[in-house]
Amino acid sequence: MSGSYDDSMIDVSSDSFWEVGNYKRTVKRVDDGNRLCNDLMSCIHERARIEKMYAQQLSEWGKRWRQLIEKGPQYGMLERAWSALCTEAEKVSELHLEVKTALMSEDFEKLKNWQRDAFHKQMIGGFKETKEADDGFRKAQKPWAKKLKEMETMKKAYHSACKEEKLAASRETNSKLESNNNPEAQKKLQEKVEKCQQEGQKTKERYEKSLEELNKLTPQYMENMEQVFEQWQQFEDKRIHFFKELLLEVKQHLDLSANHRFQNIYHTLEDTISATDVEEDLKWFRSNHGPGMPMNWPQFEDWSVDLNRTLSRRGTKKSSEGVMLTGISQTGSDQPVQPPKTNSISVSSNERTPDWSDEESGANPFSANGDGNPFEDEPASPMLSVAVRALYDYEGQEQDELTFKAGDELTKVGEEDDQGWCKGRLKDGQVGLYPANYAEDIV
Repeated sequence: MSGSYDDSMIDVSSDSFWEVGNYKRTVKRVDDGNRLCNDLMSCIHERARIEKMYAQQLSEWGKRWRQLIEKGPQYGMLERAWSALCTEAEKVSELHLEVKTALMSEDFEKLKNWQRDAFHKQMIGGFKETKEADDGFRKAQKPWAKKLKEMETMKKAYHSACKEEKLAASRETNSKLESNNNPEAQKKLQEKVEKCQQEGQKTKERYEKSLEELNKLTPQYMENMEQVFEQWQQFEDKRIHFFKELLLEVKQHLDLSANHRFQNIYHTLEDTISATDVEEDLKWFRSNHGPGMPMNWPQFEDWSVDLNRTLSRRGTKKSSEGVMLTGISQTGSDQPVQPPKTNSISVSSNERTPDWSDEESGANPFSANGDGNPFEDEPASPMLSVAVRALYDYEGQEQDELTFKAGDELTKVGEEDDQGWCKGRLKDGQVGLYPANYAEDIV
């Protein structure tokens, strides 16, 4: 810095710190420090929000694509490799959520607490530190500023006297050049010049004295201002150091490349993808969906003489699940044994094989013309129409059988056959067979 006031006065437009009032910029820096705390907190908060949004998007992306991969046609080890991308997204999502948490719970809170301890609000507004800085500089500058004002007044008086002296001398010179000059007037002009010279000398002496006093006070002024400035330099030093340390902590939280868990995610991903065995995937598909699959090749099956009517494959499947070969399931231990049914059309062993199916042939063995309900072409006999009530629940197992609940009323339209079956009609008009011992006549 320039050490003398004379140097600072060389340029009247100087914006030097030493000029009166220019310490305000240092005072403003205190307020700026508080504002910068708010700005940095906003910066951290926005980054934390971005980390959270990114984590959510990664997680949603991973879950959605995992479902698509699992439901899609990809298979084998390559499917696991593809799914590993989704696992990577989920793991990285967790890390970014941890970054968000660290930014807000550690960095943001640390800065917030530091700001509260460093800047104290006043009831009248502003901060205590700002007022202290302003008062300190004002007190240090006040004596010198007072002397500076006196010096400026003396300077102005001296310059004004010099101007008057020059004007008086000019008038005297012009009067001497005139041909009709008045000796009396000439004398007065000369006295005026002498008086102005005396006044100029006095103001010059006062100006010089004032300037000398100001220069004597300048070193003390500079020292006092330096002390106050250094006080607030230290205050700012603490803020800058704190910001630097905090930003380094933020960097550590953001730098996932230094996190061993982050590195492990990509090592695992690389290992999973590299482990994909093309030949193994092709072999798996061959065994599960190709020529390598086992096959129940057709074998000769003898006809069962215990059945009076050929069962469909559907019925055969149900019989393996504990259903009687007749296709009638009992609903309770108190229900009567269901009778076997007799086909309306006899079938010889050389006409059908045991694998013959009603569904495959498209014909019903109880139908005269081979299709539809067996009773559509055989209308109920008008000679018989007896109202009966169901004693038990019954669920028809074949197309020609009725289904009803205990207590339901139906109409018996045919006599009981030798096997214990009756032909009946439900209230909705459906005609079919039912076990005769499952219903009784309504008296």
